[in-house]
Amino acid sequence: MKPTNSTNHIHPANPKLDEETISTQPIFEGKVISLQVDTVKLPNGQTATREIIRHPGAVAVLALNGDRMLVVDQYRQAMGRTEVEIPAGKLDPGEEPEVAAARELREETGYVAKSLQHLRSFYTSPGFADEIIHLYIAEELEAGDMALDEDEFLEVSEITIEEAYQLMDENRISDAKTMMAVYAWDLYKTTGRF
Repeated sequence: MKPTNSTNHIHPANPKLDEETISTQPIFEGKVISLQVDTVKLPNGQTATREIIRHPGAVAVLALNGDRMLVVDQYRQAMGRTEVEIPAGKLDPGEEPEVAAARELREETGYVAKSLQHLRSFYTSPGFADEIIHLYIAEELEAGDMALDEDEFLEVSEITIEEAYQLMDENRISDAKTMMAVYAWDLYKTTGRF
């Protein structure tokens, strides 16, 4: 059935809501992100400023070893505490997401996946950042050696779906990519489909 009220239909693109960039002021250029302030022309002709964080994009891996999921526990300075997460990391310049997913899994956990499938890609905070995360599912894992960065300290463990929900209840898993992975894994266990 076609929607009867076109105002409720989401179009693939909606140019009448586009904002035109008038100018861009670079503020900061870092190792992981850059910050800029854009002046834009709004659909009503007025102008406004937008604070934008540019990010090269990242990958995250839902790695399943039988009936358990691989997670890493690491300190997150922005949060001021450790956080249990699925393996993840930013894309290197020119790197394909699938290659990055395999690399991050091996570097952070030591595991190599015979099966690596793309599940979804999603923006983390489109209101002010262009970071996109490509989520992969890794199965048929073979153990190997970790290859952490010099400033990277983490512990790897394997948890059940029940333990994952317990960690979410305890706020030890609270980042969006890991929570999304847990719900996707639960759906897979229930329906056989991601």
